[in-house]
Amino acid sequence: MRCFIAIPLPEPLRDRLADIQDGLPCGRATPPENLHLTLAFLGEIETDQAVAVHEALASLHAAQFEVQVAGLDLFGGKAPKILVAGVHRSEPLLALHASVRRKLTPALTLPRERYRPHVTLARFNRPPGRDEIARLGMFLQANALFEAPPFDVEGFSLYQSELGHGPARHTELAFYPLA
Repeated sequence: MRCFIAIPLPEPLRDRLADIQDGLPCGRATPPENLHLTLAFLGEIETDQAVAVHEALASLHAAQFEVQVAGLDLFGGKAPKILVAGVHRSEPLLALHASVRRKLTPALTLPRERYRPHVTLARFNRPPGRDEIARLGMFLQANALFEAPPFDVEGFSLYQSELGHGPARHTELAFYPLA
């Protein structure tokens, strides 16, 4: 099963991000119900690994904190692959990310990559052309001042992501409350 660990977004924030997506000039928008803040992407794991992940995450203790989503960006360099909403890199968020990775180390081998907290708003199946890049530039400029109010992170979830025709379907397997 294909899994990831993420912070679910509150509905008012998902609605605000969906409003921004409505103006997207190209790309495939992430369905609002799939918007989340990834802590760790696990990829394909076996059922016994998912059980070990669940047990490890259930033993993680951390305090609630606030997160703020602000700004838009393109990831992928000159040939952007995704449009994202930025997330302020707060110490509690970075600490939770590090704690999740530490808890998972006995159960899985995760790739070592720099953590860039974000919410994926859209994907580009192919690199946008020159005209699309220009329209994306105007779209980014029009939304340059986007800033959502901070929200309380009350916990995080283990999700299964099922690929098929159309957008991925995310199913919450477990929720881990923060103190």
